[in-house]
Amino acid sequence: MSTTDIAVIGAGRIGVTIAELLVHSGDYRVTLIDRDRTQLDRIAPAAGILTAAIDIEAAAESLDRLLLGKFAVLSAAPFQLTTHIAESARRVGVNYLDLTEDVVSAGRVQRLAQGAVTAFIPQCGLAPGFVSIVAHDMVQRFDTLDSIRLRVGALPRFPANALKYSLTWSTDGVINEYCEPCEAIVDGVRRQVPPLEDREELTLDGTVYEAFNTSGGLGTLCDTYQGRVRELNYRTVRYPGHAAIMRTLLSDLRLGERRHILKDILENALPSTTQDVVVIVVTVAGRRNGTLVQETYANTIYGSEINGQRRSAIQITTATSICAVLDLLAAGTIPGQGFVRQEDIGLDAFLANRFGRPYVVQADRRVAVPPSEPIDGPAREVVRTVHETGHAAALTGR
Repeated sequence: MSTTDIAVIGAGRIGVTIAELLVHSGDYRVTLIDRDRTQLDRIAPAAGILTAAIDIEAAAESLDRLLLGKFAVLSAAPFQLTTHIAESARRVGVNYLDLTEDVVSAGRVQRLAQGAVTAFIPQCGLAPGFVSIVAHDMVQRFDTLDSIRLRVGALPRFPANALKYSLTWSTDGVINEYCEPCEAIVDGVRRQVPPLEDREELTLDGTVYEAFNTSGGLGTLCDTYQGRVRELNYRTVRYPGHAAIMRTLLSDLRLGERRHILKDILENALPSTTQDVVVIVVTVAGRRNGTLVQETYANTIYGSEINGQRRSAIQITTATSICAVLDLLAAGTIPGQGFVRQEDIGLDAFLANRFGRPYVVQADRRVAVPPSEPIDGPAREVVRTVHETGHAAALTGR
């Protein structure tokens, strides 16, 4: 396989991880783009990583020139830049992938994809992203659907403040998820539900969590399953007590109307950490051969060392997800033009990909394989919980 030229936009924790994973694979030559030259200069030297400092909002022509001749551009930039990057990709004619959770931006990307000769694949991260691939795969084993529930959280393993939270990824992204309306299907009707509401508790591996509505995690699932399912929702997982404090900040103190102030508060008060954990629970219920059945993918992923560097769980899950989609696109495994949904990506192909390994559930369900390590046994082993006529059984594999 010849070396493929890629542009990665955004030199934050996720963008740098993406660039280094792709370069280390030996199959990609990466240009990392950010407006902050100081940030680019802090990146550890890596053979094959080029850098370019430009302000995307102010220099569209410069971005066009940088993207010319590239196979794809991967956006790990703040969601406010999504439209600018996607428009440049359309003008130049390169494949486009992003990590955005912002519903408005994703809609704009979908419109730009109409009639495009290259692929536009937004929302390629963890959630939205991988969880849609899992849910869609599980749905195929049901005759009729009742509910699809997605629960995802990126959390500190050792919380040390009242919020029980550390900054593990984009502060802008977190605030946006907490403030914007949330898509859902309720009693068969597509609706917008308020963020931070519909709180519930769940337990995984003996740890109690809370989950509540946040925006953007469903990707295009509402479009895909409208009219087919009674209930479809996405909720963010946190430690108990987090939602109540955030409602105080956003609603009672009205910081939801002054997001820049809230961002400044959070970034100056909450530390970042690589000692984090990603919790994923995707549950589908419906009828199979006349019996009501529930099937669950559950996984707990921790930070680990990859290619000699310590990476947080959210860096690993987000970066490997978009890298796996890029690999599948380059191999011709997924559609190569127009708008590509996460549901168009097969779970088996994703998990078998070298970058998809962290999502493979191991036998004890507590260990995820870093993308640089081999997998023993089958490439796919998904935990499923099936409830039939009052009996429960934990199944693995297909």
